[in-house]
Amino acid sequence: MTLLRRQFLQLTAGSIVAPVLSSFALAQTYPARPVRLLVPYAPAGPADILARLAAQKLSEQLGNQFYVENVGGAGGNIGMGQGARAVADGYTVLVVPPNIVVNPAMYDKVPYDPYKDFEPVTVAVSAPTVVTIHPSVAARTLSELVTLIKAGGTKYSFASPGTGTPPHLIGELFRLSLGLDLVHVPFNSAGQAVGSTLAGHTPIAFTSLPPAVPQIHEGKLRALAVTSKARSPALPEVPDTAEAGYPEIQGEGWFAFVVPAGTPNEVIALLNREINRAMALPDIRERMAALGFTVVGTTPEDSATLFRAESAKWSKVIREAAIKAN
Repeated sequence: MTLLRRQFLQLTAGSIVAPVLSSFALAQTYPARPVRLLVPYAPAGPADILARLAAQKLSEQLGNQFYVENVGGAGGNIGMGQGARAVADGYTVLVVPPNIVVNPAMYDKVPYDPYKDFEPVTVAVSAPTVVTIHPSVAARTLSELVTLIKAGGTKYSFASPGTGTPPHLIGELFRLSLGLDLVHVPFNSAGQAVGSTLAGHTPIAFTSLPPAVPQIHEGKLRALAVTSKARSPALPEVPDTAEAGYPEIQGEGWFAFVVPAGTPNEVIALLNREINRAMALPDIRERMAALGFTVVGTTPEDSATLFRAESAKWSKVIREAAIKAN
């Protein structure tokens, strides 16, 4: 009986320790084969560029290949749905914008749950939206633009890179918070939105920085504010919205790395450390700055907190503005 009892206790202890040892062993050997960076958007966009830069550095740092796979469509829903169903072993990592937490409020149905199906790894980079106007608009500050819109007489519209993008939602926050009569005109990219304002078709644009900055420097567009909590190094002469008198009009685009829920914590910790290390490299920081991004690098816990806060903030705007994606 004593022998049987001892054997039972050994087996029980082994069953408890085995998963811990297995998880530790996985972290020690990871990655043992190529790792897929799944981008739920078409090639050549900012998510794709970030993923390819990260893939190169992670391959060098970890000694195995990280490669990019693009699965675009439905505002990112198709790729994110595929990622939600991937094996939770650390060999599928997604690169996602705020749409991961925003889309459920815009679409009648999405093929994933942003909290049950994914674990955040890090919010790698962020980027403000810049508010620009055509030079023919008689405003030099954001306050003067608000006064012009409220005066009536002229119907104003604003261009954005597309329905549900961070610049669009910030534009809607601007409209709703100040009770402005503004019409949203969505385009398929920030470049197209900037082009429309350059041509005078849409007098106002809410866009990311890269396509707007050269036009601002050449005097073809007038920048009134950036929507981050501080001025952008790319436009140091342009005030942030708090300095411009509208602290409530804040918001940034960002890109995060996430993995399927159930991925071992040790692998998440390793990915967090190595991705943040890659993003901190001088050449990557320089490349990100050229794209209008600021390197952030958060913990998984802080990333999860940001996801919840962003979802609550933008879901409210989506409801009040009655935004629906087709």
